Amino acid sequence: MRAQTNFNAQFWSFDIIFAMVIFGVAVTVLTFTWFNISNQLSIAYVGSGAQMGQQVQSLSSSLLSTGYPANWQSIISVNGTSSWPSISVGLGSSQGGASISPDKLYTFMAMAAQNYSATKQTLGVGYNYYITITGDSYNITIGKNPSANGALNTYVVTSGSSISGIPVIVKTILWSSNPIAVG
Repeated sequence: MRAQTNFNAQFWSFDIIFAMVIFGVAVTVLTFTWFNISNQLSIAYVGSGAQMGQQVQSLSSSLLSTGYPANWQSIISVNGTSSWPSISVGLGSSQGGASISPDKLYTFMAMAAQNYSATKQTLGVGYNYYITITGDSYNITIGKNPSANGALNTYVVTSGSSISGIPVIVKTILWSSNPIAVG
């Protein structure tokens, strides 16, 4: 005896319309979300390079200023980072002058050796920094060397100055080991 199977496949137009509406809404939401995220990432990606360039320019000029207050090196504790947010680091010895104060320089070097991350906040930069001061009898480095730490992007500003009458070249470098757009 043979069993008979009876399949009643019924197809209603309402079912197909409902399925198409749900599918269409899902594709629309997915597409909108994808483009929104893609645009946000593009803006952040392009803005990073321009931001790094602006920060290195700002850092370079603020380093050659006197800082705030002008005698900041005498009012902070190198070992206690709690006083650092109340100052603005500047290595200049006089307002408008291009000379670097040895006291400010050595204080900043000690700060960077004590807590590099905290000095990034004090300098107002969000990237790694490396500052070199070279001259006749000077070969000073402050911060993290980009070539020893896998830097993928670097921005450099070179300035001239002097320490105790000896001409020096100040290179201010901001760098990142994350890929960013050059903008």
